[in-house]
Amino acid sequence: MPAEWGGWHTAWTVFGAVGMVIFYGRFYVQWIVSEIEKRSVMPVAFWYMSSVGSVMQFIYAVYRVSPGGAFGQCFNIVIYTRNLIHIWREKGRLTRGLNMAAHGLAGLIAVVAIGFMVMTWVFEYQFNQTLEPAQAAHNWFWLGVWGVGQVLYFLRFAVQWIASEIKRKSVVPPVFWYLSFVASILQAAAFVQRGEWIFAIGQFSNMPVYGRNIWLIRRSGQRALSIGE
Repeated sequence: MPAEWGGWHTAWTVFGAVGMVIFYGRFYVQWIVSEIEKRSVMPVAFWYMSSVGSVMQFIYAVYRVSPGGAFGQCFNIVIYTRNLIHIWREKGRLTRGLNMAAHGLAGLIAVVAIGFMVMTWVFEYQFNQTLEPAQAAHNWFWLGVWGVGQVLYFLRFAVQWIASEIKRKSVVPPVFWYLSFVASILQAAAFVQRGEWIFAIGQFSNMPVYGRNIWLIRRSGQRALSIGE
């Protein structure tokens, strides 16, 4: 490998690592605030870190040609933006211009992301076509495990999004944390099998946070939490 290639690889790895720290670190910010409040609380910073970290993780996934990493991030920016819209509206900060700009940017990112996500899956298919049948079947099996975990990940935010749209403010139902914990186990296992360590470490790092929120919710009997409560 030429020296300049190695330099670029290092730069991309650092970029991916920073994105991982921001994206998965959001739950540690949430955990700290929850410990201070002695109940499960979702701070506004969570959604800002989600947006920035998600975009960075997606870009890194495209560089890595990671079908799981790319697909896992390409739609999330829409949900994060909608939560910020609800928060801005509730705090009286949502102007018409900000509303249009936020939705426009989120939509543009989602459309571009879908195109790149399709590209990564095409590359994955072409790569598996060059392998022995047993190795290709092994790869597709672990992509299937990842897929189940990803469905649960999307489902947790779909439930959260629906609950927020119904209440017209950003809320997080307890089932969000149960879905997160199970999905994280499946996703981490799949990423380990593929040697995608940045994504795997990120998944493992959030398991204690999910578990702690479940414990706090069960102890306090919370049914849902609103941002800023």
